Amino acid sequence: MQDSVNGKKPRKGLKISLIAGMCAIVLAGGIGVATAPSWAQRPVESDAKTPVRTSPGLGAPVIKPLELGVTPTDGANEVNPAIPAVVKAGNGKIKSVTLNDGKGVAVPGTVSADGSTWTASEQLKFDTNYTFDYTVGDGAGRETHKTEQFHTVVAANEANAWTYIGDGKTVGVAQPVEIDFSEPVTNKAAVEKAIKITTTDGRTGAFHWYSDTKVRYRPETFWTANTSVTVDMELFGVDFGGGQIGNFNKKFVMNIGDKKVAIADAEAKTFDVYINDVKSQHWAVTMGDARFPSAPGYLVLMEHQRRAHFVASTIGLKPGDPADYGELDVEYATRLTPSGEFIHGAPWAAQYFGNTNISHGCIGMPLDGAAWVFNNMGIGDTVQVINSAGEPALVTDGFQDWNIPWAQYANA
Repeated sequence: MQDSVNGKKPRKGLKISLIAGMCAIVLAGGIGVATAPSWAQRPVESDAKTPVRTSPGLGAPVIKPLELGVTPTDGANEVNPAIPAVVKAGNGKIKSVTLNDGKGVAVPGTVSADGSTWTASEQLKFDTNYTFDYTVGDGAGRETHKTEQFHTVVAANEANAWTYIGDGKTVGVAQPVEIDFSEPVTNKAAVEKAIKITTTDGRTGAFHWYSDTKVRYRPETFWTANTSVTVDMELFGVDFGGGQIGNFNKKFVMNIGDKKVAIADAEAKTFDVYINDVKSQHWAVTMGDARFPSAPGYLVLMEHQRRAHFVASTIGLKPGDPADYGELDVEYATRLTPSGEFIHGAPWAAQYFGNTNISHGCIGMPLDGAAWVFNNMGIGDTVQVINSAGEPALVTDGFQDWNIPWAQYANA
């Protein structure tokens, strides 16, 4: 065969040489405009305009998928308001977060140092509908925006509590800490764990549950005189059991005064007061008679009434009963039990002081003696009734904590 010019056959060597020369140009000077492939004629595109890569692509980095976590979850109900509200962008960054309550009030929050997590910096409220509005971005700059809602625990499952002693009050060495709950507590271990009780002298004690709504705390023996007890209740968000959630935190200090203990001897008909274990006062008295003997054991002073009005029918006495006294006004009354035992002035019984018990369980004293107790002994001080044939008061009839053996008290 001849070529087109002179009829000669084409030479392969010349063609190979031309191709080799072209390659040399490419190697020496880079990809020429005319000879470069199409992908090399423009900048490498960002992954922001392409689907998320799960494996290395040609000339483009791998972008890890965004992992989004939000607490509480969208549509959640009965959310415990103690649970922190959080938006977390795994493999991404927080762009903006707004958390509003039903009235449009924003909940403040902070973003972590690495920009991946927003956390509310205030506690949420009970029975409130919240709206989350947030925007997050992945490593390629793509943004995701969402709006979500949740509702916190409703009022019917909101549990409260109150204490017998107010903050800063000074009480006697026999005053237990008492906490009363608005709803039954079945998760008692969790509630006890959330209540921290400390003393300035390092004394420790134990909780004793009298019911699902009443708990007390005391040491094995009386508090140390002239110390203080701090009660720190971190009960907000604590699950009381039965769907009830604690709605408060409270901290208070109970100051302990001098040790004031009176001994009322039903056999000797005497009343002796000891202050810091030193005898201070002595009176002859009258106490409960054979039908209504005074309750033996420790009786903790509860309140003072400068004048009190007693009605016999309130303790079951009816007209015609020899013990019926009708209605009676007394002075300087100091309550020992809610059921009706008092220390009070009884000047009409002066002839019986020191020799005969004629009362209905109360400790009847000369007027000056009752006035001294009224003015010098207070809540948390105690009277120990001895040598009485009566039955101890019910454990819930006032503060009968010291009449329960320690081993029993500390394990209930």
